[in-house]
Amino acid sequence: MTKRTTCIIRSFAVVLMILAVSYSVTAGIRLIRLKQHKSPAELTKIQEQELNKSLDETYPGRSNILKPLPYAVIPAKLDIQAGSAIIIDVASGSILYEKKADRIIPPASMTKIAVMYVVMQEIKAGHISLTDIVPLKSDSWACNMPPHSSLMFLGKDQVVTVEELLTGLDVCSGNDAAYALADYTCGNMDEFIKRMNSEMQKLGLTHTRFVESSGYSEKNTTTPREMATLARIYITKYPEALEKFHSRLSFTYPQEHNLAPEDRGKPTAQDFSHGLPERITMGITQQNTNALLGKLAGCDGLKTGYIDESGYNLALTAHRNSTRFLSVTMNGPGHNKIEGDKFRIQDGTTLMEWSFAHFADCRKNEAVHPYLIPVTGAKSQWIYLIPVYNFTALTVPFITGKSPQDAADNVRVVVDFPRYIKGKEGISAGTPYGSIQYVLDGKILQTIPLTADRTIKKAGAFIRAADIPAEMILSAKKQ
Repeated sequence: MTKRTTCIIRSFAVVLMILAVSYSVTAGIRLIRLKQHKSPAELTKIQEQELNKSLDETYPGRSNILKPLPYAVIPAKLDIQAGSAIIIDVASGSILYEKKADRIIPPASMTKIAVMYVVMQEIKAGHISLTDIVPLKSDSWACNMPPHSSLMFLGKDQVVTVEELLTGLDVCSGNDAAYALADYTCGNMDEFIKRMNSEMQKLGLTHTRFVESSGYSEKNTTTPREMATLARIYITKYPEALEKFHSRLSFTYPQEHNLAPEDRGKPTAQDFSHGLPERITMGITQQNTNALLGKLAGCDGLKTGYIDESGYNLALTAHRNSTRFLSVTMNGPGHNKIEGDKFRIQDGTTLMEWSFAHFADCRKNEAVHPYLIPVTGAKSQWIYLIPVYNFTALTVPFITGKSPQDAADNVRVVVDFPRYIKGKEGISAGTPYGSIQYVLDGKILQTIPLTADRTIKKAGAFIRAADIPAEMILSAKKQ
């Protein structure tokens, strides 16, 4: 063997030794980092956009406010007199039953749900408060309302707060209150209607449009599905409104403190036989227009509506234990209010009692969170697997147990995800690698995919090779 050959062999051996040491050090460092459970950096805006785009394309209904039940059911056959109807689970957004729910119908005074939604937004933003005294423009006086309007009986120079107007808006379905709130919130009706329609557009409601805030006009439009969407968002964001306004059985207005100073202490009897005067000084007690309050167990809202063009409408909600349902019935029959209320009560009771008899909410959401998972063969060593859906509750069918709630309590949550992910080909944001399943009596009711929260490029060949020991260790742990 020549000196040159010997030199080459020695050099080659040195290179191999260096490579071996480098490989061992790199593999060791990579393994140590994996044991440290180091969370990856927060997603950048670009990464968030990439993730949301991927998820929206793969799971197009993931952000829907209302959605079908996540398991197969036989559609119920219910005796509903209203021309159109829908009932949903408020927590999950699942639709339990529907009948011609996409018909475009004037909402009538259910319009006032949208009014309250906008006003509550202004209160939450700090622009106005419940205790604000509202100046009453002449267009909000009861004497200037259209014929046959529902009224809370606002009058000239009265002293009234935002809270009292919201109460009169709901309990009495006061058109005058709707005008007063529109003026106070946005300066005038036109600007308030722009705001209402803008908010409906933000919610994705394509058929819900308003031309005035009271619901008197037949040119206001919605569908049962869209009204249920709005109502769900409203009571979810502002649950306090149910107790404060929608569940009140009656309201007396004006009271002594509402009168102009010069009218206080005077006799309160007034003669309305020739029409309403500008100044109303007699307290008038009205029952809540929702006839199911106090009659249907758990009922605490929401809003009625009627004009000739719509028929008798009702957005209704009730809760029992931890479950709340919301129904919307529109185009209900009736030749007068007595008949209209009769059918609204019948339909509302049928929908609610059927729902409570067949479903209950499971709120086991402890497992619905991001999972930190190690990655081998990629440039980043850690990734989060995130749930595709924002889980609040699962509507559980009464298929086992002694009651719907018993069935809901017996739901098992099964989480499945890999010990590690091989990233030798790279990882794409939105790729599923695991799941969270809700199982009852051996039946999978809902599956929530767990997907990669970011894209990670594959590492070079040397790094991929250096991660082989880590893969062997991680695989052994899995066993």
